[in-house]
Amino acid sequence: MLELLTRPWTMHILWSLSTNGPMRFGVLKKNVAGISSRVMTERLRTLEENGFVFRNYEPTIPPAVTYGITEKMKDIEKVLGQLESLARKWGAEGMNAGHAPGASAHGARGGAGAHV
Repeated sequence: MLELLTRPWTMHILWSLSTNGPMRFGVLKKNVAGISSRVMTERLRTLEENGFVFRNYEPTIPPAVTYGITEKMKDIEKVLGQLESLARKWGAEGMNAGHAPGASAHGARGGAGAHV
């Protein structure tokens, strides 16, 4: 399951469906900027097969296909919310500290690796 959830684009798709509710393929693709239709289709199929996403097909002209999250995904949704909060906190801390994200704290204290 972890391998599935950590594939490129997967969390972005799930986050978009989780925060925006069920949506059609085209709208979802716009929300996940940069993803190809092929990759979006592959990820949605895999997520549906594993019970994280539902697919609702309506035989209209043109066909209407809507995707949304399942009850199983709602359990993971709580964790996504916590990750978002942590990412926002860390992002704000990095901006407030006045250094680039990922910069070594040793350099800021003038330790052995400090640049003069």
